[in-house]
Amino acid sequence: MMHPFRPAAPGLRTRVFQIVFESDTPLAKGFDIALIVAILTSVMVVMLDSVPAFRAEYGTLFYWVEWTFTLAFTVELAVRIYCLERPLQYLRSFYGIIDLVAILPTWLTLLLPGAQSLVIVRLLRVLRIFRVLRLMQFVGEARLLLDALKRSARQIFLFFFGIFMLVTLFAALMYLIEPAEAGFTSIPIAIYWAIVSLTTVGYGDIVPVTPLGQAITMILMLIGYSIIAVPTGVFSAEVIRSIRAERYSEEACPGCGYDRHEKRARYCLKCGTWLDETTPDPRQARAGEEESRR
Repeated sequence: MMHPFRPAAPGLRTRVFQIVFESDTPLAKGFDIALIVAILTSVMVVMLDSVPAFRAEYGTLFYWVEWTFTLAFTVELAVRIYCLERPLQYLRSFYGIIDLVAILPTWLTLLLPGAQSLVIVRLLRVLRIFRVLRLMQFVGEARLLLDALKRSARQIFLFFFGIFMLVTLFAALMYLIEPAEAGFTSIPIAIYWAIVSLTTVGYGDIVPVTPLGQAITMILMLIGYSIIAVPTGVFSAEVIRSIRAERYSEEACPGCGYDRHEKRARYCLKCGTWLDETTPDPRQARAGEEESRR
């Protein structure tokens, strides 16, 4: 499997590289699976340590287990750096930054008490499971979604800008109408209320008390129901366009003009015309051979 990083030199460092960075051999795959199990276990320890009852009874155990995992992950990172030709290239990569950030919180607790809760970012290292389980083919689908998101970014931005203007207008109205005792003490607070009402979440911490304010709230909720699906529709349309561009050819059939063929299609779905104009139609070639035999 092609890898963006190169081993340092032939020999021990190359063998270590194949185990640590690759997943083509049973030993390399076993290393990655063991690493993922260790990551999940360490995250579970951090989560359990946040529960007061568990911390009171098993706090010392959690402390030493966490330091054991931190030392193990530190050694693992050092091994990764050791077997690379360009260690800084790896440390600047996505996985390198995650590996580095995953071990820093525990070391920071020596200087900043309480930083241990940040160890939860270690869960991001489980992303390596995509490489272990051969799920890299899903990267193409992820790229398709990102392309659709980029193409719809302008429409979505205009939508959210319009929503911001709408909630600001309703917030200003409610700030003028409702008394401060109802919670509308400022326009920013009223904007918070407007967003909560527009999205139909309704926390209930700020509630209008005047009849006019309640009527405006009902209008805002109805507007929220009618427009909340707009960005989803825009993004879905772009995803459909991306799927069609990925799977279907844009060239029309020379016989009937149909333009919804799959890229690997050789004959028109509607009329059966040969689509590849650069090569002759094999059916015509066979027909010509049969005619010549006769």
